[in-house]
Amino acid sequence: MNPFETTVSRNMQGSFDTPDTHKYSVILPTYNERKNLPVIIWLLAKTFAENQLSWEVIVVDDNSPDGTQEIAKQLANVYGEDKIVLKPRAGKLGLGTAYIHGLNFVTGDFVIIMDADFSHHPKFIPQFIRLQKAHNLDIVTGTRYRSTSTPYSSDAQPGGVHGWDFKRKLVSRGANFLADTVLNPGVSDLTGSFRLYRLPVLRHIITETVSKGYVFQMEMMVRARALGYTVGEVPITFVDRIFGDSKLGANEIVSYAKGIWVLFTTV
Repeated sequence: MNPFETTVSRNMQGSFDTPDTHKYSVILPTYNERKNLPVIIWLLAKTFAENQLSWEVIVVDDNSPDGTQEIAKQLANVYGEDKIVLKPRAGKLGLGTAYIHGLNFVTGDFVIIMDADFSHHPKFIPQFIRLQKAHNLDIVTGTRYRSTSTPYSSDAQPGGVHGWDFKRKLVSRGANFLADTVLNPGVSDLTGSFRLYRLPVLRHIITETVSKGYVFQMEMMVRARALGYTVGEVPITFVDRIFGDSKLGANEIVSYAKGIWVLFTTV
């Protein structure tokens, strides 16, 4: 058998007409992100162009009343309807189902999930891709809580959080410590939502995931480990949102604690 025709080899080679040969589909859930969307799209387009990568952004908007969808349509006119793909929903239906909805429309072989509020800077995406390629990983996730990447990469800088007060940092650290102690997921930042997935891996894990809301991200990593997928981490700097209000509230914190218990008893 020709070793370049094996499934592993095909996955590594890609089949798209760019130097990278892969296509990267960004699923961007939005709700009231009218001010942030043009900034994050510009940064994404710049990052992909500078690195000669094939790309698209799937904007999954949950019927934002602030005109987010109109902005997305204008951006599609600027960048091209093949680059900015608006796929709205009828209302706020949850983060997990937003990714499931977006997956129905991706045309790439890798999927990037991230926040639209500029908390996640696209400049880290090339690092995700380099680490994935170097170790043929199934998933690469951003971490705020490591100083080096895993597996090690020389271009990684220490991660961190900017714009949070001490209380919020303590809550985040505590949530990750609790989950790590109880679930042993093998990653340092379970509550992060900046990740690169192989498309079939993401499809598989999502079919196994039952949580909704913010617990969804945590369960995805726990399921990935249970299913035997390889996961790498790249340190990132998380910056609190520029425009708009945080959507994390007391209900999400309670749901997170419940989610840890459910995963501990079922996975």
